[in-house]
Amino acid sequence: MGKIVLITGATAGFGRATALRFAAEGHKVIITGRRKERLDELQKIIKEEHQQEVLTLNFDVRDQKAVESHLQSLPKEWQAIDILVNNAGLASGLDPIQDGLRDDWERMIDTNVKGLLYVTEAILPYMKERKSGHIINIGSTAGKEVYPRGNVYCASKHAVDALTKGMRIDLLPLGIKVTQIAPGAADTEFSTVRFHGDKEKADSVYQGYQPMTADDIAELVYYSATLPAHLCINDLVVTAVAQANSYVFHKEG
Repeated sequence: MGKIVLITGATAGFGRATALRFAAEGHKVIITGRRKERLDELQKIIKEEHQQEVLTLNFDVRDQKAVESHLQSLPKEWQAIDILVNNAGLASGLDPIQDGLRDDWERMIDTNVKGLLYVTEAILPYMKERKSGHIINIGSTAGKEVYPRGNVYCASKHAVDALTKGMRIDLLPLGIKVTQIAPGAADTEFSTVRFHGDKEKADSVYQGYQPMTADDIAELVYYSATLPAHLCINDLVVTAVAQANSYVFHKEG
């Protein structure tokens, strides 16, 4: 029987790939994001290629009132959410702390930490009522160690790491699974966003080795969510073979 899966940040990268992966296996998906035209495009693909039900919700996870408005009043047939994928997140800027931009800091903290909390808070009542569910937080290797110029981004992903551990403890009596998937470098829009739209600089990040793809991470999300009911992956750190940790790579040329 198909499940209901809510995926934040579904307009690109990991989120989009994850929505397509679950839809392909017969699951109903709720996709959220800031870019309505991309949500509409993804909805069309899911309906036409997978003949699957999909609900689109156009909002920014940083906006607490918008999160509450959309998620606390879901149609009855969409309320039994089985899986929440807290994917919405970003890096903005790559400056040493003394040269950092406050707008970048606030954007990362508001999206990566507060947005995750707003969405989780709104969805938990549906899971608590049924005493079941699975929350999958998309973290990062940047949440495992700090790298030069990573400062606030690393801090925000360390927060995701800590929140995931805390959620797992607090939700244990309710039978709600909590998983963190912490990817390393993956060739998505991530670096383009980090470098404020500088595509040339972003592309250079992935040269000289084979990075992961959005589909790779979607596959891990799907695997984690479809294990037997008595199993839970707590923390899954994954990188390309050419990456040892957040800042050590082996690149050709």
